[in-house]
Amino acid sequence: MGQKGVQKPLQKLFTWVRNQSNKVKTFLGVSTVLTLLVTLKLLIHEHNHFFVLAEFAHFVGILVLIYKLTTHKTCSGLSLKTQQLTATFLSVRLFCSLQIEGDIHTILDLVTLLATFWLIFMMKYKLKSTYMEDLDNMKKYIVIVPSLVIAVFIHPRTSDLIISILWAFSVYIEGVSVLPQLRLMQNVKIIEPFTALYVFALGVSRFFSCAHWIIKVYDTSGSYLSLSGGGFLWIPVIILAEIVQTFVLADFCYYYVKSVMQGQMMVRLPA
Repeated sequence: MGQKGVQKPLQKLFTWVRNQSNKVKTFLGVSTVLTLLVTLKLLIHEHNHFFVLAEFAHFVGILVLIYKLTTHKTCSGLSLKTQQLTATFLSVRLFCSLQIEGDIHTILDLVTLLATFWLIFMMKYKLKSTYMEDLDNMKKYIVIVPSLVIAVFIHPRTSDLIISILWAFSVYIEGVSVLPQLRLMQNVKIIEPFTALYVFALGVSRFFSCAHWIIKVYDTSGSYLSLSGGGFLWIPVIILAEIVQTFVLADFCYYYVKSVMQGQMMVRLPA
């Protein structure tokens, strides 16, 4: 009774939001994001903690997939290409971190990378029969080549040019690694609970990462934009990439939260 009593007002809220004009929806979305950013700024004073939370949320998403593959023995609905891109940016970032300095981020990246390699192995060999290869049809070079080209021209300014380019490449690949998974979900339309929770965790991860950059710029009155990289390009490009991916995932997160509040296990995407 208690859960149903909570769900009814929430269902009415989602119905009301769905019936509003695009302008009202945009206003509500921006207001919600600003409220969350202000709340995070008041609660978290160390900027580095945003990255830790982002990496932890990503790792939680990986754990959800591990549970799905080990208990349900299926990788249906998962994009192998997203996992391969994830392994790519984690490997490059881990290499760069080891060249610079090891910290908690290095440990989190290593653990997540090992888990991602396990997922790739299971999807390519052990559970290959359940992999939706025909629906996972986004070409990886579409995201890899532009990321590499942009990294060559826009990267942080350090004493080691190769490390700078590789670091930028890992950042850009991370920003687009979820695109094959989103394409697959658009092809499927109905997303089962574990895959949906994984993508939701990615959305949370990206939001924390995006919040870090926005709050950092705000706290420095905009001066942080030109502290590193080629003039005013490196930091703005990162922020733009984070914002774009956050809003792309926010659309899915909306449908995920809506389904959960309505007591539905499956997430149904609009046609």
